[in-house]
Formats: sequence, C-alpha cells, structure tokens
Amino acid sequence: MKVTFIMPSVGRKDNEPYVDSWKMEPLALATLAGLTPPDIEIDFLDDRIETIDYNRATDLVAINVETYTAQRAYEISKRYRQLGKQVVLGGFHPTLIPNEAIEFADAIVIGEVENIWTQVIEDSQERKLKKYYKSDVRPVLNGVKPRREIFKHKQYLPISLVESGRGCKFACNFCSISSFFNQSYIARPIQEIVKEIESLNKKFIFLVDDNINVDSKRSKELFRALIPLRISWASQGSINIAEDEELLCLMKKSGCFGLLIGFESLSKNNLNQMGKNWNGGLERYMQALKKFRDHGIGIYATFVFGYDYDDINSFDTTLDFAIKNKFFLAAFNHLVPFPGTPLYNQLKKEGRLLFDNWWLDPKYRFGDVAFMPKQMSPEELSRGCMEARRKFYRFSSILRRFSDFKANCRNPYNAVQFLSLNLFSQKEIIKRQGLPLGREAAVQ
Repeated sequence: MKVTFIMPSVGRKDNEPYVDSWKMEPLALATLAGLTPPDIEIDFLDDRIETIDYNRATDLVAINVETYTAQRAYEISKRYRQLGKQVVLGGFHPTLIPNEAIEFADAIVIGEVENIWTQVIEDSQERKLKKYYKSDVRPVLNGVKPRREIFKHKQYLPISLVESGRGCKFACNFCSISSFFNQSYIARPIQEIVKEIESLNKKFIFLVDDNINVDSKRSKELFRALIPLRISWASQGSINIAEDEELLCLMKKSGCFGLLIGFESLSKNNLNQMGKNWNGGLERYMQALKKFRDHGIGIYATFVFGYDYDDINSFDTTLDFAIKNKFFLAAFNHLVPFPGTPLYNQLKKEGRLLFDNWWLDPKYRFGDVAFMPKQMSPEELSRGCMEARRKFYRFSSILRRFSDFKANCRNPYNAVQFLSLNLFSQKEIIKRQGLPLGREAAVQ
C-alpha cells in the first residue's frame, strides 16, 4: 500500500511565485509519516513549491487542512477522488467544521491523529474507511519521530521546526488553537526533544509550541537541557514569561534568540472582549519589554485590529508603540473569524458576518475582512492593517529599531538576522495581500 501526504497552498496570484514566508517545513506531515507503519510506502507532495502529479500511483491521500488552505485542499481532494483514490482530511479546519469537510473526502480525522492513524491505514487497506475518526483521549507524545527525509530536495526556509508541546491553557475567543485543543496542553519528553535537535545538526531551531511557557517548571527543565547544545532558538509565548527572572535567565543561557508574543491590543476593553484581560495592557507591556530587552531577547509582537473598541486611530497609536519599543518584528492583522471559534459564533449570532463561509467564497482574497467592524468599515480595517505593515517595515523604522543594541542587534549575528528578516518581511507583506484562495498556479 502507498500513502501520499499533501500540503496544500493557500492559493496563487497568476504568474507570480508563492509567498516565501509560507514555505516552512510542514512538521505535522513529517510527524504523520513517522506514525505510518514501516511496511507502507509513503510519498509527499507540497503544493506550495511543486506541481501535484495526480498520475503518481497511490492508494490513500492524506491532506493537512487549515482554514486558509481549505478551498485548495478540497480541489485537490476532488481530483484524486475522481481518479478513484481514497482521501482523508485532517488538521484544524476539518476538526472545527467537520460537517463541511466530510463533503469533500472519504474520511476526516477530528483532533489529533496519533491514537487513530494505524486504524485509518488498516481501514483504507480494506477500502472500508469510516467517515469520522476521533480519539476520545489526547495522545501521549513519547516516541514521536518525524520522518524529515520527506523534505529532501524540497526548497524550504532555512529553519528547522521542532515540537516541544501542544496546546495552550488560555481561552482567547478568536483562537482556533484554543478551540482545537480545548484549552489543554501535552508535552514531549525533554530528552527526546534534545536528541531530535542533536540529530538535526542545525544551529537555528524554531520550537513550534503554541505557548512555550504553559508549564513554567517544565519549561525551565527544557531550557536547562538545551544549554549544552549551543543553539539559537525562537518560539511563541505569553507575556507572563517576563515575570519569572529564573525563566528569563535560562532562556538566555539556552540560546533564545526571540519570542513571538501576542500583545493583540493596547485597549483594555478590547483585551477583555477577546478573553485576554490577563495580558494586562500598556503598563504591564512596558514592564515586560524592559525585562525581555535586559535579557537580550528580541520580540516579534503581534497585534489584532477589529474589536469593538478599535477605530481608525488605533492603527497609528499601535504603530507608534511598536516602533518606539523597537520590536524585532511585528504583525498588524485584522480580526479573522475562524469557524468553530467563539468569535465566529458570536459574529454570526449578531449578523455581522459578511459571508458565512468566507474561506470558500470565490470573491474573498487574503487580507479581506470577513465581518462588519463596529467603528470602521471593512475596507478601512483592511487598509489600516496594510498601511501599518508598510510603515513598520519602511527603512526609517528599520533603522530606528536597529539601534536596539541590547536585543535586536546585540551582536553581529543578531544584527545580520535583524536586517535580513526585516527586509524580507518588507517584500512579503505585498506578496500576500490580495492573494486569491484556492487557485492553482498557472506558472510554477
């Protein structure tokens, strides 16, 4: 039997290359390949960087689906099913909206796959796939071994992804991660993580955890174990990390290059509305940023606009805050109502969705706003986010933020990374905007 794993693209602009910043190794599919019994032949196709050859022999096609890739995933699934191939869909989108996803596949996996993948394989071999597969308990992550050889000869960004743990205990109302994992967290054994990183022989690692500090005691153990490896690493975390001096010291010693932190808003009213009041607001932000900077940790700050207390002045206020605090990188995103989240259900109940299934609407483009904000138009919200991105990554802002010699440019290596990533981001924000969802490349 042969299984083909597929990573779909978001979509394409005609005669233009795919968005480079989205070309990361799809770790989830390597993990799935690692769960596949050794007697099963595997193949891997990445729609973002290569043309899918539907004539390549296969028995089962497994597609990882996110909301932005759903339209393209469904198109790929349709082509394979027309050829008589079995298709199973999994990932965030099928889990959060299973009744839609099953219309485009023979089977879907709801939630995490570790406990049920072998059963899917066996049922496929007998051509007796069930419509739905769902484990009643979260998996134990001991023995997780991604088969990274599936990435061979494919051109990805030069960064290796490693999973330390999954999930987040917070309950932000816009977050699909919170809905997917039901505010729970599981972790891998630390020694297995260390062995995996050692086997990669890479000096820069991105720990893909949704929140690297869900369990601070365990995080400290992990960082102590990373110190001898002499790597540089980045991850995602919450602002409360800054309140633990021991944790910050261990992060620095273990090679923490930077953290992505969701500041989301400068408005306490907005933070309350999104279920993130624990973020604290401006005063706590300033205290935390000083501590991060004192420990030489660069910050990739993310902000979201479109909550009820945002107006057209919110963009400039937030942009000024981001530049003055010399963030290494920053994202200025409009609110996205992902299906299956409390936010989506709330906006639908209030009649504020511009279309129920925006991810399948042929008129929708990446960067469009899918709901009606309260204090501005959808167009003003989209335009305000784009303008904030442009201003943050213009040369005057880059030079001003370059002058942070404690974190952004504390040594020549950091300085080079800072400049290259900021110039890279400057180009990428334009390539993403207006991207049509689901469209296959005319020229690849």
